[in-house]
Amino acid sequence: MTEPMNPTALFKCLADDTRTKITLLIVSEGELCVCELTAALDQSQPKISRHLALLRSAGLLMDRRQGQWVYYRLNPGLPSWVSAILKDVVDANQDWLDTEAKRLSDMNARPINQLVCG
Repeated sequence: MTEPMNPTALFKCLADDTRTKITLLIVSEGELCVCELTAALDQSQPKISRHLALLRSAGLLMDRRQGQWVYYRLNPGLPSWVSAILKDVVDANQDWLDTEAKRLSDMNARPINQLVCG
């Protein structure tokens, strides 16, 4: 992220349903790996990775590698208003994420403490 996040940039990032759900799931869970997102959203790894790359390049998300896995979290350097808006949206729209949250909780071999990802 070369410039500070502004409302236009934030809403452009979230203008796609998949990117919005990825972001809100990450806000809700704190950190998720690609395999968890593919399970939750029931979409292919390349599609999820493409959306994650856009969110990362916009400065909304940060990633970290652990072995062969890549985990994503909200960029801690974002302005506080961005985090506040995203948390409010998650809190007010739990039912909108019910299907994805259920898939995530039902995921077989879900990473425990982000140590392994199946």
